[in-house]
Amino acid sequence: MTFSPDGYISTRGDTAPTDFAEALLRGMAPDGGLYMPGAWPTLEPQAWAPGRGYSAMAVDAMSPFIGDALPAGALKRALDRLTAGFIPPEVTPLRRLEDDLYMLELFHGPTAAFKDLAMQLAAALASEALAASGENLTLVTATSGDTGAAAVAAFANTDRIRLIVLHPHERVSAVQRRQMTTVDADNVLNLAVRGDFDDCQRLVKGLLSDETLRAHGRFSSVNSINWARLAGQIPYYVSAVSQLAAMGESRAPVFVVPTGNFGDAFAGVAARKMGLPVAGFVAAVNRNDALARAINHGLYARKAAVETASVSMDVQAPSNFERLVFEASRRDAAATAALFQTFAAEGSVTMPPAFLAAIRAEVSAVSVDEPTTRDQIGHAHAAWGQVVCPHTAVALSAARGVDRSLGPVIALSTAHPAKFGKDVAPVLGFDPDPPKVIRDLGDRAERFEVIDADADAALAAVRGFGG
Repeated sequence: MTFSPDGYISTRGDTAPTDFAEALLRGMAPDGGLYMPGAWPTLEPQAWAPGRGYSAMAVDAMSPFIGDALPAGALKRALDRLTAGFIPPEVTPLRRLEDDLYMLELFHGPTAAFKDLAMQLAAALASEALAASGENLTLVTATSGDTGAAAVAAFANTDRIRLIVLHPHERVSAVQRRQMTTVDADNVLNLAVRGDFDDCQRLVKGLLSDETLRAHGRFSSVNSINWARLAGQIPYYVSAVSQLAAMGESRAPVFVVPTGNFGDAFAGVAARKMGLPVAGFVAAVNRNDALARAINHGLYARKAAVETASVSMDVQAPSNFERLVFEASRRDAAATAALFQTFAAEGSVTMPPAFLAAIRAEVSAVSVDEPTTRDQIGHAHAAWGQVVCPHTAVALSAARGVDRSLGPVIALSTAHPAKFGKDVAPVLGFDPDPPKVIRDLGDRAERFEVIDADADAALAAVRGFGG
């Protein structure tokens, strides 16, 4: 199928096709669906050849999605900004732990979390699009911790852009919160919501559907509901396969992805659909197991999220599950819309058998409890000398259960352990050594506003933001 970069469509089918710039700046489709490329471009094998630089691989993976929707050279300039902010030359180094078990480190950027990889790109590309159009943009995002920190680092003090971040009050780590709230930028508003991440996400979706907020410029989201965010995550899957080949491994890997909103995992699914050799995906979730229950038992049902050590995964209604269902339905927008409208109204929906079979062919799911997460933090240090965050521990626990005859197993390591020292230190008996980006937080004052998990309260705060 031939890919057209101006062919972005909605998962719910009631929106005219558009181009990359509009999908980037709009975020969510007007019909309430999520933008998807009308067809998948093809990634040629040279893209993951051993020894290629991250930027070169990212150009191959992302340029087909952009086409000529942005000014010439925009992607290269964005990638130059991205790679300048990461420490290792590989950007996302692959570590061998033992035979056929690897860890892909994604946390060497400005906020020590994997969200930096896509967020830095999205910020640079949005700035290019706005400079070309002369428009202004207000961004609103829900976060369980790392998305908000990465967004603030990427968009603070950016011309033409205001950023509003909603995080669950007292349910993110202290480091994650301070990375959001200590940045001195008049174009950033931090809102602490008395509720959980799903409440924050619900409020964001409500704000995005309020057309009155677009009266003074564009109003969009930079959550992983934004296609540009997902596209920016595809390159590190390509890099992982390239690095694996450089180590002499020719078999396609199984990726184990610690997931909350399922954006990270769906970026891998996208890479596979483009032709990247992948043997399978495992979505590793914590006690907040709505995704695992949907995949393993066929019932997608919302529950209140419970707080865990892997706080960024405390999600019970992952937005990007809609993209997976859309693909599983063979892109039946009407069926996808009906399923998620039922879920929104009733809080649960039974997956049609054909959808479920197609989803299971793409990804499996494992839920990891808190004692197992703690045990894995200890095992990683004792067996491999690795200090890992709770999210990475969830992935490694699931990865150790994967049949390695399927291929080498790569667990994604999504955050530096120092961001979650209060959970890691009691297991290991010492505090993780913080990287410079965390040490530099110092004792700066915090700026945020606490609101109820109420649509009117969120709307009032947004309307009162002068930024």
